[in-house]
Amino acid sequence: MANYTITLSDAEDKALKSVTISAQAWIDNAVHERCRIAIESIVAAEVERITATGGTLSGTKEDIVNAAPIRSLAEKQAEREAAQ
Repeated sequence: MANYTITLSDAEDKALKSVTISAQAWIDNAVHERCRIAIESIVAAEVERITATGGTLSGTKEDIVNAAPIRSLAEKQAEREAAQ
């Protein structure tokens, strides 16, 4: 499981606290929602890819994402740069 740390300036912290009761809860929610959107996209692509070849899917959405042959955005960017 990955852990991430964020550092805000005093002004950023004060600004965030002016629009939310809990800065940590807001940050957690924003990240989890973005992950949920990415998971839905990956699962949809995997369902299409696997069923197009006559394959079958099993497991949870997390299982499908973990088994998916996807590259990180950093890997994709490095490949583009290497091709130039």
